[in-house]
Amino acid sequence: MGMLKKAYKLWKLTMLKKYKEKEMKDHCLKEIVRECSLSCNAHCKHCSANAESKKYPWELTTQEIKDWFKQIAHDMDASKIFINVTGWEPLFRKDLCEVMSYATNELGFNWWLATNGILLNDENIEKLKKANLNTISISIDWLEETHNEFRWVQNAYKTIIENIKKLKKSNFVKIIQVTTVLNKNNINQIEKLYNVMLELGIDSRRIMPMDPVGRANEHKDLFLDGLEIKKVLDFIKTKKNNKKMEVTYGCTGFLGLDYEKEVRNYYFYCRTGINIASILYNWDLFVCPNIPRLKHLIQGNIKTDNFKDVRDNKYKEFRTINRTKCDHCEKCKFWDFCLGGSYHTWNPIEKKQNMCPYELIYFNK
Repeated sequence: MGMLKKAYKLWKLTMLKKYKEKEMKDHCLKEIVRECSLSCNAHCKHCSANAESKKYPWELTTQEIKDWFKQIAHDMDASKIFINVTGWEPLFRKDLCEVMSYATNELGFNWWLATNGILLNDENIEKLKKANLNTISISIDWLEETHNEFRWVQNAYKTIIENIKKLKKSNFVKIIQVTTVLNKNNINQIEKLYNVMLELGIDSRRIMPMDPVGRANEHKDLFLDGLEIKKVLDFIKTKKNNKKMEVTYGCTGFLGLDYEKEVRNYYFYCRTGINIASILYNWDLFVCPNIPRLKHLIQGNIKTDNFKDVRDNKYKEFRTINRTKCDHCEKCKFWDFCLGGSYHTWNPIEKKQNMCPYELIYFNK
């Protein structure tokens, strides 16, 4: 990297620290993650929530979630808040589109959906259209045989591909994104899968490593090493200028000067608890659902608490510049820019990062 470009990036990162400090102070809400359910029709090896197909108790009823969105729209500006709907398979909820149609058409929210794509049949596509779905992110990790095995669903890959074609034909979603989680067994398929997505006419491809969260910790032999992460980042850089399909890296961690703003459209910044909040399937108010659900991190519950009051007066652990500070990270020359990495890979019990992509890339630790 040229000296001038390096100096410019360092300056931008210095400015970003000041911006982060201001954002933590203002904590203006931009995104709500709605976890519809822990139920899922897949059993993925990397699932951060250990989701299963069984029915879970204590899920919000249709009217309860509508009332909650109505309360937020009364207390805050709904047009400035994006609702990120996850599940773990949100289409398991038969009332999903009824609720989101109410949130968009009557309250003024915008929303996007994260799904494994298996249930995107004709009926659900029509419902999503009426509910004014803005963006959809569909999970495809591997080519056919390996994808089906990794997610424990027969014929999943073919079903998803056909459903994407139907979704493209319906022509109402602004952005169709495919998310791919890479591990040691599928990293060599990255180029082939890229070409499949290009042929399908996908708007955006989001690639990320298998992170040490949830069920993934049962398969640590699949985690990428530093050279493999570097291979992924270099691949993304080669596709950066292809205007037919955006390719971007996931949100995990600071990547060093060679890759910051090169593989994502932004410099690394973990916003959880600052301008991102979530409501979990069991009524709890939380931050990013990928974070370990330790009791002391739960911020409230909609049965007993007003969401705006919780947003204004709690989440304090997440709004300090030293929220993921540890002795090891503080010694790093990039501490002021990284500020401890992603919260979903932070170990709040041992007070350390479970995974630092910068160290893996540059020191292969």
